[in-house]
Amino acid sequence: MSGVPGDPLEGLPFARSRAVERFEELMFGAIRLEELAEQARKETRKNFGRTMRLFAPLYLSNECLNSCTYCGFSKENPIRRVTLTPEEVEVEAKHLSGVGFRNLLLVSGEHPREVPVSYLVETVRRTVDFFPSVAIEVAPLKSEEYRKIVGAGAEGLVLYQESYDRAAYAEMHVSGPKRNFDERLGGPERGYEAGFRRIGLGVLVGLADWRRELVALAAHVSHLMKVGWRAQVTLALPRLRPAAGGFQPRVAMSDRDFVRAICAFRVTFPQAGIVLSTREPAKLRDGLMELGVTMMSAGSETEPGGYTGVGKGRLHRTVRGREVALEASEWEGAEATEQFEVSDGRSAEELSLVLRQRGLDPVWKDWDRALAE
Repeated sequence: MSGVPGDPLEGLPFARSRAVERFEELMFGAIRLEELAEQARKETRKNFGRTMRLFAPLYLSNECLNSCTYCGFSKENPIRRVTLTPEEVEVEAKHLSGVGFRNLLLVSGEHPREVPVSYLVETVRRTVDFFPSVAIEVAPLKSEEYRKIVGAGAEGLVLYQESYDRAAYAEMHVSGPKRNFDERLGGPERGYEAGFRRIGLGVLVGLADWRRELVALAAHVSHLMKVGWRAQVTLALPRLRPAAGGFQPRVAMSDRDFVRAICAFRVTFPQAGIVLSTREPAKLRDGLMELGVTMMSAGSETEPGGYTGVGKGRLHRTVRGREVALEASEWEGAEATEQFEVSDGRSAEELSLVLRQRGLDPVWKDWDRALAE
């Protein structure tokens, strides 16, 4: 394990598989990046062709009960908050559908009162008529709760562990239900058992030693591919961006190391989807289009109502978890606070043009519920 301090899998319920060892060899071994990139390019074309799946995030709520030092939605931050009504979610969904998206990711902070399971079920039901593929990225739920959401029409679950380092996880998650490391770690398998056909794993680069984090992510992907073999597994390793609260990443990962990681994951897991969000700058995203990435977001807004402006009339502020009305002077031009700053602000149309110029086909739809029925 050259270059990796300690045992990255200590305290985790994952075995050291051959895939993990292969990832370590590629990530930290002697192979030149140029050679690794060529291998990654070949594996991508072999398993995914010259395609790129496009999706859009739709933020339902930025209310949250958790105190997470790195997140703009942390309850400690005095930000402008709102939870969209199901009708407002439908307005946002129709807008994204009109732009061309057919893959939707519903995102929310963790607040069981504002965003109960019944609300998630209703928002899924209101969006599946416009989107063949609907996924959720919300707080970890119980198996029976996931089943209700699957029953409403959702086919994908995204649940990043954030950090696989237990000590760093405890330090970053100060209070709230998200402090339960093991509850979150078991969420993807509960989701698989509930019937999600696509499971997304990920780690936030910047919370702990990224070398250990990536090895742990590789182990989690390897594990889930074995126990959840009927589902498609995707992975992501977004690097933290500035957010409300002033958090600065504790460790930095260079662009070169980031590119190497994408390539190493592609060669190690040739059939896994690799997601690249708008956290990364446009130039880097363009360079990775042919080196392993298979899913990209575009034109992303990371606040509720960001696409159409719905919900603005109900904005409020929170101060240490308590709701406070906005001052009259704050209303002009006010919007809900975003979760993080987007780095690549290109629209879906602009990104599609770049993809085509590089000989890639933007894929708006690659799944339909009729296939399962």
